[in-house]
Amino acid sequence: MFDARRRAVTWAFATLLALSSAATAMAQVVFHRGNDADPETLDAHKSSTVSEAHLLRDLSEGLVIHSMKGEVIPGAAESWTMSPDGKTYRFTLRANGKWSNGDPVTAADFAFSLKRMINPETGAKYAALFYPILNAEKINKASEGAGVDELGVKALDARNLEITLERPTPYFLELLTHQLALPVHPASVEKLGRDFVRPENWVSNGAYVLKEDVPNSHIRLDRNKAFHDAAAVKIDTAIYYPSSDLVAAARRFQAGELHLTTDISVDQIKQLREKLGDQVKVAPYLGTYFLILNTAKRPFDDVRVRRALSLAIDREFIADRIWAGTMLPAYGMIPPHIGNYGERAEADFKNASILDREDEARKLLAAAGFGPGVPLRLELRYNTTENNRGTMVAIADQWKAVGVETTLVNTDNSTHFGLLHSGRDFDVARYGWIGDYSDPQNFLFLFQSDNKSFNAGRYDNPRFDALLKQAADEIDLGKRAAILREADSILAMETPWIPLMYYTTKNLVSPKLVGFEQNLRGAIPTRFLSLKP
Repeated sequence: MFDARRRAVTWAFATLLALSSAATAMAQVVFHRGNDADPETLDAHKSSTVSEAHLLRDLSEGLVIHSMKGEVIPGAAESWTMSPDGKTYRFTLRANGKWSNGDPVTAADFAFSLKRMINPETGAKYAALFYPILNAEKINKASEGAGVDELGVKALDARNLEITLERPTPYFLELLTHQLALPVHPASVEKLGRDFVRPENWVSNGAYVLKEDVPNSHIRLDRNKAFHDAAAVKIDTAIYYPSSDLVAAARRFQAGELHLTTDISVDQIKQLREKLGDQVKVAPYLGTYFLILNTAKRPFDDVRVRRALSLAIDREFIADRIWAGTMLPAYGMIPPHIGNYGERAEADFKNASILDREDEARKLLAAAGFGPGVPLRLELRYNTTENNRGTMVAIADQWKAVGVETTLVNTDNSTHFGLLHSGRDFDVARYGWIGDYSDPQNFLFLFQSDNKSFNAGRYDNPRFDALLKQAADEIDLGKRAAILREADSILAMETPWIPLMYYTTKNLVSPKLVGFEQNLRGAIPTRFLSLKP
């Protein structure tokens, strides 16, 4: 009798335990989100892509961060002050800031991280963005014998960080939202080297920690219980899936396997809008879609050829017919809605008919030595996506109308951008630039002659360079905007790159996802989202 009762009690206890475990598992909130691609790296200081930014925004917290509205708000720093001359910032870190291993987040951690990022040995592709920090440029360029300890970054004590700039920089706070300004855990980096990014080694100060990283499959992030605002984080687990196949991503979304996608195939836009209604979200984005012309080689060193190629492109047709109205025709380098600016410079033929533009293009090509029997032959390279392919085919067809023979070459993302960033030879290549901060300088700096990483077309104009240097030294925002407008006008006249379209964000968003807002920065931090049951 006693044994039977004990077995019954044991069975009942086991059943309750199983039910409790099941209930706990059911209570876990898991967010399934698509991502543009697998990251090349999760080392914030070596990162360079939007897909990496999405992940790093969840894994780490900078001094300041973007809200779901794309606004700059406090992050690891609870407050900050700026000196009257605009050259010194002091940040006070949160008293309860912790790394996921329990270590306190300190000002010294941020000083270590910024010095590591600017150190040329790290190989940060975007280090030039942070040249406004005192001595950053000469340290990164390894000139004048400057060491990393000369960087204008100082931990005053455990909670107070001072950053000194070369000159007043109106966009500096927004610049600090960039992934390159994110902190790394110093002890992990010093002990493990590049292996600190492995899931088993990851130490995070952000809302999530890295748990799984399976290439071509998924990346799993779990809520960081040590995070200072962990109680407000509603999603327990975020699983990112590389989704470069946009049609497949849309199928997974419709099947309920994804709550969010980061892009939509334009071929599907109409069908998806009819079927999903306001689950299809399209909004302005701070970015421009370009063709880079290699101005260091003939005949693209001839402004007549560059202008002719730009004239012959029917941007309205491409934006409306190829991109289903989800992109805006672009006639200037800088997108609308940019901060710290006024009227943007645009091509003078913006309002001309495409027939008149084709006539001028033929005349310019003839003056440059091309015409019947002597066609301009060029190679147009692009990274492979459904959307890019349709665009490049349309451009080749439009150029054919003015006597240009185009060979299309498509490769994967890594190969395409690797070629451009390494300085290897090409004729014309597709490129896209999403603003790292809302300021015209972030687009104009691409064309500086000493910007070896991003000036892939090797454009070199001393007057343009001088104007950007002058603008960097100008404190008055109105005068600075006028100087940058003059530089912008040079690009509109000389066409070193051909602006094609201004980007929009294109998302599929589940009605279960709460808190999502589109913004110019394309920031979608998981910590500010929740899911309905």
